[in-house]
Amino acid sequence: MRKRPLGKTGLVVSELAIGTWGLSGDAYGKVEEADAEAVLRRAIDMGFSLIDTADAYGAGRMERLCGTIAKDHPELVLVTKGGIDRMTDPPRKCFAADYLRSAVERSLKRLGREAHQVYLLHSPTPETLHTGEAVDAMEALKKEGKIQHWGVAAGDEDVARAAIDKGAEVIELAYNLTHAIDLHRISGDVMVAGAGVLARSVLGHGLLAGMWPKDRSFDEGDHRAERWTRMELELRVDQLDAVRFLVKGDVHTLRGAAVRFALSNHLVSAAVLGPRTKEQLEQLVRETGGGPRYLADDDLRQLPRALDKVGIHS
Repeated sequence: MRKRPLGKTGLVVSELAIGTWGLSGDAYGKVEEADAEAVLRRAIDMGFSLIDTADAYGAGRMERLCGTIAKDHPELVLVTKGGIDRMTDPPRKCFAADYLRSAVERSLKRLGREAHQVYLLHSPTPETLHTGEAVDAMEALKKEGKIQHWGVAAGDEDVARAAIDKGAEVIELAYNLTHAIDLHRISGDVMVAGAGVLARSVLGHGLLAGMWPKDRSFDEGDHRAERWTRMELELRVDQLDAVRFLVKGDVHTLRGAAVRFALSNHLVSAAVLGPRTKEQLEQLVRETGGGPRYLADDDLRQLPRALDKVGIHS
């Protein structure tokens, strides 16, 4: 497993990371805890050294599971997120200083650590970062030794740019074959600040596996049932034809091309994958690794033109 620096944090992490939202059962349907643990332990066996989680995933269950596993692997870099209060119905975002302080402490207890290596604010708004208490709270907790490095899980480029402006050391942002524009637009800010970048949604919630029929349906409890209308999904499936030229040579699947695309960007510290089974995990690693892991320069140059023809601007 190749490794990359996580920006200027001083941490060096595997270029493939494991995300735990899907394993929590909150996103795509139920996952047994034993199966989730098996995925994480298999990933570690293969050289993954970063796990991305949140206090909201499974109402803290994923943090507790990560903490249990980390006892056997203290070298693991655990990235967690806070700022979504699930004690209310419906859950609400909360970035008040007192709430964040208590959230940080609760997460430390679940993870079994004395300090967070990386703590991310979970999807704040630009206004929250510029005028709220969140940034001051992060800096205070850093001075107290509760947090080593802080950052933001950003919903879009405006949030990411505001985070960098306020001193965030790590940015987590959606970045994939058909949604690359946010990271591309802030690339200069990232380079100047030296921020680490965690690329999430690398497979576009499964769309970029390139295997869905236009009438794909989703089970109850699967967030994708609400993410796209029928017409939107049909359009997205059609648009994938524009990127299938990437599947050639040692790139055997669109899924493999999608992961390689994320890794082709030198700004990306790690691509966060979300397999829900050991079989999915091994499949992803198999299709990403072996021989040249990234996409050819000629293909990367051709990609924006191909996407533009189907209405995707990157």
